[in-house]
Amino acid sequence: AGSYGKDVKGILRQHQFDKLEMFVFCKPEDSKREHDNLLRLEEELMKGLGLPYRVMLLSTGDMGFPSTKTYDIETWIPSQGKYRETHSCTNCTDYQTRNLNIKFRSLPPSEKGGRGDLQFLHALNGTAFAIGRILIAILENNQQSDGSVLVPQALQKYCGFKIIKN
Repeated sequence: AGSYGKDVKGILRQHQFDKLEMFVFCKPEDSKREHDNLLRLEEELMKGLGLPYRVMLLSTGDMGFPSTKTYDIETWIPSQGKYRETHSCTNCTDYQTRNLNIKFRSLPPSEKGGRGDLQFLHALNGTAFAIGRILIAILENNQQSDGSVLVPQALQKYCGFKIIKN
């Protein structure tokens, strides 16, 4: 009685999905601050939607190979009675930029003809929204007893309505 084949269908477990991703390329000394900033932006987006979420620091065994540090944001999914990953925020340091040979000059060119040292940038990425998963979270967390769904206040001006009626 394993879990093979469980939780592999539907909008939550799509193999291809649309998402809005944020990218940062920065100097190595700014990497930690920029990683914290990406996570803060993700949390601001979640707070703006009023969705219950938690931040999880992944263990190295759960991270992708290029990652040096990854946070997941998990959002409460009422129909499953648990939190599910909706965002990730990863610092890959110079792993990707080394492979792509993306560098910056650490010092401005000198008057004596020097060009400054070349160093690899750090690459970071964070999910703004995975569209299908966040849609599930919005619908489920805002569904009323009559089946209608309250549109989060932050989205009402874009939708032009406050409630979705069945």
